[in-house]
Amino acid sequence: MADISGRPDSGLPESGLPGPVRADAGPIEVRELGTVDYRDAYDMQHRLAEERAQGSLDHDVLLLLEHPSTYTAGKRTEPADRPVDGSLVIDVDRGGRITWHGPGQLVGYPIVRLREPLDVVEYVRRLESALIAVCGTVGVTAGRVAGRSGVWIDDSPARKLGQIGIRVAKGVALHGFALNVDPDMSAFEAIVPCGIADAGVTSLVLETGRPISVTDVVAPVARTVAAALDGHDPAASVADAHIGSGVGSAQ
Repeated sequence: MADISGRPDSGLPESGLPGPVRADAGPIEVRELGTVDYRDAYDMQHRLAEERAQGSLDHDVLLLLEHPSTYTAGKRTEPADRPVDGSLVIDVDRGGRITWHGPGQLVGYPIVRLREPLDVVEYVRRLESALIAVCGTVGVTAGRVAGRSGVWIDDSPARKLGQIGIRVAKGVALHGFALNVDPDMSAFEAIVPCGIADAGVTSLVLETGRPISVTDVVAPVARTVAAALDGHDPAASVADAHIGSGVGSAQ
């Protein structure tokens, strides 16, 4: 069992996409779920992960959705990270510390059987690569910050655009990522997002100054995640993704 989010780099280079990290070469089923209560989505992904581990689910699944406003705390959350206004926090079994989910943020839960030997850090790097490529489609130059997971605008101070927190159990990854498209940024003010006090949080709309919706990025995210996990250049895959279109599966 493994979990990761916000930990220092392991010393590995940024993903060179040398090959697939998934054990299954078949298509990833993409389920666009709209807005789902966090607890319902939590139960759903755990059920799917167990089915994937047992073999009753014979393919990988990517859940794409939004949550109502919710604070969740990973296993490394410190008391000082928590909301100062008494807001409810749901403690969960992913890696990392506290974060916020809510409208205007695209959340992705890949339920993926990983190749052996497991390389959890490389899996996280692939998700980062996918989100970085999506940011590029709307003119935002995003990247990584040394020692920190996620997707960043590397400025002074750095601004976090995408969060990643995963869990791997029985060889299957669950939990996943969140990309700030156009959320209510004031929700982050009540916490220390991801336990990082010396950096900011941003969104695609703040960085571009133009309207962008979660719907606009669903198809590109589905494409780039599938490409990155299969060892292909995620940026090259985005040319085939039509903004705002539905995606039933990603190859």
